[in-house]
This record gives sequence, C-alpha cells and structure tokens, in this order.
Amino acid sequence: MKHWPLALAICLASLLASAEPLTGGEDSRETPLVRAVKRAAPSVVNIHTEKSVVDRDSVFAANPGKARKVNGMGTGVVVDERGYIVTNYHVVADVDVIRAVLQDGSDYQAHLVRHDREHDLALIKIDALKPLQVMPHGTSSDLMLGESVIAVGNAFGYRHTVTSGIISALGRDVEANETQTYKNLIQTDASINPGNSGGPLLNLNGEVIGINVAIRANAQRIGFAIPIDDVRRVVAQLLSVEQLDRNYHGLGARDVKSGTTRMLVVEHTQPDSPAAKAGLKPGDVVLKVGDREIVDNVDLERSLLGRKPGEAVTITVRRGEKTESMTLALAPFTSGRTRLPNDFVARANNDAPEADRFWRVLGVRLAAVPQDRLRMIPPRYKGGLLVVDVRPQSPAAINGIRKDDILVGLWGYETLSYDNVHWILNHPPGADQGGTDKDVYYVVRGQQTLYGKIQMLAADLNTETAVK
Repeated sequence: MKHWPLALAICLASLLASAEPLTGGEDSRETPLVRAVKRAAPSVVNIHTEKSVVDRDSVFAANPGKARKVNGMGTGVVVDERGYIVTNYHVVADVDVIRAVLQDGSDYQAHLVRHDREHDLALIKIDALKPLQVMPHGTSSDLMLGESVIAVGNAFGYRHTVTSGIISALGRDVEANETQTYKNLIQTDASINPGNSGGPLLNLNGEVIGINVAIRANAQRIGFAIPIDDVRRVVAQLLSVEQLDRNYHGLGARDVKSGTTRMLVVEHTQPDSPAAKAGLKPGDVVLKVGDREIVDNVDLERSLLGRKPGEAVTITVRRGEKTESMTLALAPFTSGRTRLPNDFVARANNDAPEADRFWRVLGVRLAAVPQDRLRMIPPRYKGGLLVVDVRPQSPAAINGIRKDDILVGLWGYETLSYDNVHWILNHPPGADQGGTDKDVYYVVRGQQTLYGKIQMLAADLNTETAVK
C-alpha cells in the first residue's frame, strides 16, 4: 500500500510526457505510405462514363427515341502534362461520354485518343486549364514479394480511395473472360474494387509500378495489376507522333530497365530518316530531347509530340564514354494512304480507284474527317469517313444518309479508311439473300449517332453500270 503513491506519480509523469507535442523532428504520423499518397494523388484521375443502350431493331429516324443510359466508372493516371491520361480500355470502350475529375475537383470532358484492346490500355485526353502533374513512374523490373504497395482509385465511385497491401505474387497469367487474357500480372492483396480499373498501384516512393486491372471474383483480396514496364511500352505506341501528329523521327530504340538502371538505347535508325540524318547510331543512350530528360520511349514520344515538321530540337546522347549533342528535325509521315495528314487523304481519295465504286454502288463520295470535326465522333468509335456528296435515288440517299454525315460503321465493321469500305463491299452480310439484320450503317450527325439499313443484292454490288 505504501508504494502506490510513487507508482501513481510515475504513471502520471509518463502520460504527461507522451501528451507533449513532438518538436525538432518529423511528425511520426506522416509515414512513408502517407508521403507516397501525397506525391501521387494529384496525378490520379477519377473517370465517369456514360453510354446509350438502344434497341437495334428500331427504324432509322432523325430522333429514334429514348435510349437507356448506363453509367460506368474507372480511374486514370496522368502521363503527360498536356492532358494525356492512361486507363484500361475496358473503362472507356463503347461509351458516349467520358468525364475526368482531378484531385482538386475540376471536371473535364475527355475523349478517347487511341487504345490497345489486346493489352486493355487506352489513352484519353482532356483540355486542362493548366499543365497537369505527371505521375512519377517506377519500374516493375525489381519488384519484391511482400513489398508494400498502395492502390488509389475511384472505388465504387468513391473518389481517391486509398487501400494498401503487399505484392502477393509476380508473373501471373489471368484469363478474365473468353476474349480477354492478361499476361505477367502483379498480384496484390491491396483492396481493388469496381472503379479502381485503370488506377495506379504505387510503391512506397509514390511511384506507379502497375495499373490495376482486375480482381478475382468471390475471392478475398486477390487483385491484379499490369506491370508498369509493360504499360509504358504500350503507352509509347499510343503516344506515337506518327499516329497523333503524322510526323516521324525514324528512331528505333528499346527501354532498358533493371532496378535503378533505366535508359533508352538506340537499336537502329531508318534509312534517310530524321534520326539517321541527325547522326544517331546504334548503342547511343538518349539522355535528353530538348529540356526533357529521357528514360524510355514514352519520354521520347512526349518530347517530340506537338512539334512541327522541320522544327529543330537538340538531342543529347551518351556514346561510349562521351556525351554528344545533335540536332533532329521531324519530317511529315507519308507512308501509307490511311496514315497521311487528313487534308492530303481527302484530296487523294477523290482520285482513288475505289471512289468510283463507292459512288456507283452506295451513292456516296467519302473523305477523311477534318481535324476540327474529329471530336464530334463519340469515343466508342475510333474514327470514320466524311460523306461529302450523296447521289440522288442511290441506296445511301434512299436509306437516309446525308451529305456531311460521318460514316462510322457499315454492316458490322468500322469505316476508318477507303480500304475498310472497299473490303466491306466485298464481304456484305447476306448479300445473296437480299440482306440480314446485320446490314446496318451508323452515322454521326450533329450531336446524334443515327443508324439505318442498306439491304443490297450481290448483283447491286458487282454491277458495272456507270452512274453519273
């Protein structure tokens, strides 16, 4: 009994000491996990989508009636300060509207730029009011079993939800359904929910090391992410200046990533290409393009994106033990009819041999869609062809196609180029039976996507009758 007062005093002193604020040091509550989330969060994008489900048996009309709206959600990662965002393709596939909400609450309309269905990745873009913060990327080359990881995403629509866990396994092959199989996935027990798709899996440095893509149904905390090194290889193709700007550099290089070793090594240059004329050689390590430091092919494409043909840019490389600089100027990409600039394609197609057949059989003249009208095409379609003229009393005119429509689909196939339409006319649905329920066309007219039917006989498709 006589020792209680002393014991009580010691306990009180201990409590008072623990209540005193920390001074002269870091707040112990700000753990590495907290710092990692703070670093990456501004580059996480919450994605909301909307698509219309329409009765395909409806009769074509200017106003086909109400469509049932289906809402979706997902997450994205900023990969370029100009508003380019990577996400899973299944998040934005076949949707009419894409909304992107940033951490600060700013809400933007986004559009689909390009996608890779096989790897389930897509590039979308917003026109942000200011440069965006690009998410720091790590490497998946040195991931460790048991390593702590963090998932951030739009889980069930709850924006910027943070969960944590570990890397449970590496190199998983997963069959999601009959049409989608993933290779070499990261397995994690960080909680991943619907809406997390397309979002980042982070390491404790706040670097993205994977893109969350799938969960195991009816399991507990079994989720999967695409390794970031695999993602970056695909994103480099999606950001290609050949595809987005119709320019080319002719440089073939490979990403080299092994732990802290991360560099872009030149493998070859195309003959007479800008890269060859600049003096780049196999074995060169690309260090900088302009003011941008280069780690991989994504950085290379970003550094050249938006530059005009002939615009000079300095490339710094390491060649052996020396650092050298050279000047590169992009050239217009002119290989392949469907990959030429739109205005050139429009002029060239007017003289193409297929043009007469389209006019004779369908009753339309087609051209590439002008750049200022591309955004009228809903994200579910990869592109289309502009109807520049319609022949009176032709199958197109009789079935509702008008001048200035954008033809985005015909008989179950997309119409991105003259070659597409030429092939479609050679493979019509049920041509010998006078048409089927698949002989539908789709056009974009103003803010609407409309559809109708063109039923044609084989004789119509093969006729050589000249039509003026």
